Amino acid sequence: MQLNEKLKELVFDKGYLKQDVYNATLRAYQSFRTTAQELTHQFQDANATNERKINFQFKDRGDFEFEIRFAGDILIFMMHTNVFEFSRDHVVMKTPYIREDAKRSYCGVIHIYNFLADSFTYQRENDLGYMIGRVFVNAENHYFIEGKRELGMLYNNFNTAVISPDSVQNIVESAIEYTTNFDLLTPPYDEVKLVSVGEMRTNFDKRALVTGKRLGFRFQSDTD
Repeated sequence: MQLNEKLKELVFDKGYLKQDVYNATLRAYQSFRTTAQELTHQFQDANATNERKINFQFKDRGDFEFEIRFAGDILIFMMHTNVFEFSRDHVVMKTPYIREDAKRSYCGVIHIYNFLADSFTYQRENDLGYMIGRVFVNAENHYFIEGKRELGMLYNNFNTAVISPDSVQNIVESAIEYTTNFDLLTPPYDEVKLVSVGEMRTNFDKRALVTGKRLGFRFQSDTD
């Protein structure tokens, strides 16, 4: 039996491409991790001279996940280990950058989530977190961000945007800025006026009532 040459070329080419994308995404993730650590140290140094203290922490949550805590919030950065391609209907697929070379549409992804720090501190398992952005990185180290406000509006030039220490710092700072301005709002009264006996008999912080920054509300950009 002889190996089909076209099949061999397809498997090897796609395999090499995915390896290149994975390695580029891993380098980007490591840059995010280093930047987050450095920013946390800078916040901690600035906080040391303040009379009133605010909590700033960096924590690894595994090989592909880390968190930074500041004030009452947590940002979790999580790298997916698989490689993805944008759907045919995605706006990125219509750009000249992708049309020139379809391989550029294959990307790794780093998700950025926002949670309330108290949700983890008090183990409120029903509380909600929000993905505020996801960073797509291709084999050429170009990146594209889908996200809310600061993130989604500032970093969407896939053809020219290249991952660098400066761009990573800007993204992390924008995520912190967005999270800080993304306030916890009281949910509509009608959504929380009923509480079961079982919920009230359990510990207050662990009961089935859900806490989230926009519980019952929509992101401003969700209406677009």
